[in-house]
Amino acid sequence: MSEVIIPQTNSIKKILPLILATAIFMQMLDSTILNTSLPSIAKDLQESPLNMQNAIISYVLTLAVFMPASGFLADRFGTKKIFIFSLALFSLGSLFCSLSQNLTHLVISRVVQGVGGSLMTPVGKLALIKTFDKNELLKAMNFAIIPALIGPVLGPLVGGYMVDYLSWHWIFLINIPIGILGIVLGLKFMPNYKSTAVDFDLKGFLIFAAASLSFFLFPWNFLEIFRI
Repeated sequence: MSEVIIPQTNSIKKILPLILATAIFMQMLDSTILNTSLPSIAKDLQESPLNMQNAIISYVLTLAVFMPASGFLADRFGTKKIFIFSLALFSLGSLFCSLSQNLTHLVISRVVQGVGGSLMTPVGKLALIKTFDKNELLKAMNFAIIPALIGPVLGPLVGGYMVDYLSWHWIFLINIPIGILGIVLGLKFMPNYKSTAVDFDLKGFLIFAAASLSFFLFPWNFLEIFRI
């Protein structure tokens, strides 16, 4: 059973898809924006371009591992609090990425980014589902997921442009004003849904996390298992 802390209004229904679109855009943009920038970052950090893949893997892996916990955290602490926290964490991780002095710093910062990204999109979708009626939900969701289609396309283009004309640091700094916009809108328009029945499958979460880590760290084992 759930309760709504902030009443549903027309203004919330107008702005909430935009808030979710902002979160999805940042998450999808950051998944691909590094691809064209790795050689430049590797040169600046004095690392092998092959080792720079760790910066991408750490982000994607963190997204996969922590996303299942987003529903529990939203039910426990409220969708508004967790969503704003996730945006703040993602923006902070972006700032840390831009200040990284070596690959280790960059990977740790990407993990911070990934934790924020793993929470903001699922929690935003949960708030959207609970806010809109069934006959309105499809239209609202379609508007919100448009950035999911645009982000992967813009990522390499934006990343390449920034490296050529600015510096690789701006690949991460661009997230900060977008994140601040999302936080401001979230503070005013994000409904704070909670659930009175909260349960978390810790065992299942740990098994899933271990399996995800194993898949990325030892992918050849899985290829052998499924080889025909």
